[in-house]
Amino acid sequence: MAIINRTPDSFHDRGRTFALDKALTAAQEALDEGADWLDIGGVPFAPGPVVSIEEEMDRVVPVIEGARSRTDAVISVETYRPEVARAAFDAGADVLNNTSGLHDPALADVVAEAGASLVITHSLADPRTPYPRPRYDDVVSEVAEFLRERAALAEKHGVPADRIIIDPGHDLNKNTYHSLELTRRLPEIARIGHPLLVAVSNKDFIGETLRRDQRERVEGTIATLVVSILSGARIVRVHDVTEARQAVNMVEGILGWRPPAYVRHNLD
Repeated sequence: MAIINRTPDSFHDRGRTFALDKALTAAQEALDEGADWLDIGGVPFAPGPVVSIEEEMDRVVPVIEGARSRTDAVISVETYRPEVARAAFDAGADVLNNTSGLHDPALADVVAEAGASLVITHSLADPRTPYPRPRYDDVVSEVAEFLRERAALAEKHGVPADRIIIDPGHDLNKNTYHSLELTRRLPEIARIGHPLLVAVSNKDFIGETLRRDQRERVEGTIATLVVSILSGARIVRVHDVTEARQAVNMVEGILGWRPPAYVRHNLD
């Protein structure tokens, strides 16, 4: 799942793909590098300047339309607004990626009406709202219970269970110890039963664990992705598609899910 941010203030690319032509180029490059899925967003999760509904639509809809015209890959829109989700589905998106934990049940209604799929992510704060010093008695149990409840809510609003994906929300209203424990105990989240997505790419818990700046976290990201896949993750959301694709393919090869690209060693 390749991240395509059409934002001037995203935490990793800092506006590198904010211009429409650069966002479309980034989408094509991600596909060329082996992405199966494009995740297109116009407003970051983190607190920041207000972005109107109209502006968010103007950011994401042209990218979705442009990407859909050139690929059959999965396309998701990352948004917390039902109006933007509806416009994205009309433009060709397949999935709503909701990092706000389905805070607005109307989002599930839009997904159900469109016959689309839904990613439910654990977070505590209202969209774009600070949440300092988050506290949990048991972060994994609390995240798991939250995801079960929100998945059940989505089903009540008409989203079929087989169209629900869950994401524990590494670093979203969590500190580094919380994110490390989530990764260590990820099988407990996977046992909920919905396909499990992890969004760990270049995140702060990796940087703080390794003492690495934002642009120096690829190796830590790859290690986290491998552990996550072995622990039940089946979708990985990443910035660095080439490196992640190689890691994913190697894990699949080791587990017997993917044959080698070719075999010559010690056969001649």
